[in-house]
Amino acid sequence: MTHDQAILLLHVLGASVWTGGHLVLAIGFLPGALKSGDATLLRAVETRFERVGIPALIVQIATGIMLARKYLPDPSTWLAFQGKVGAHIGAKIVLLGVTLVFAIHARVRLVPHMGERLKALAFHMIVVTVLSVLFVVLGLGIRAG
Repeated sequence: MTHDQAILLLHVLGASVWTGGHLVLAIGFLPGALKSGDATLLRAVETRFERVGIPALIVQIATGIMLARKYLPDPSTWLAFQGKVGAHIGAKIVLLGVTLVFAIHARVRLVPHMGERLKALAFHMIVVTVLSVLFVVLGLGIRAG
């Protein structure tokens, strides 16, 4: 396995954990928590997911930077949205920024008061889940067209 293949593999594994975990939270646990109004199980699952989800996101960011440098060596062009690859990389950077804003806001403002702010947290979880799926779609688009 080459260095580039190893980087891509780590990126895809990170995406699998991050996106898969959010899909499980949003589809598997969130509806029950909203229906019952009880965030206890959701809090337990979310806390456990963070232990692997956050490292997976960090791996994705690190490997994403390495992959972006492979495709567009000059980082000053990453947000220029020029060409197919440039548009994909720029869009992924924008998605990352939005994801981080939602995640930080949820972590600081909503998770500590999950029981009282369950609907707002649900909205954040759904947005981050949709963004994570869009990351996968864009990443696939870079490789598959």
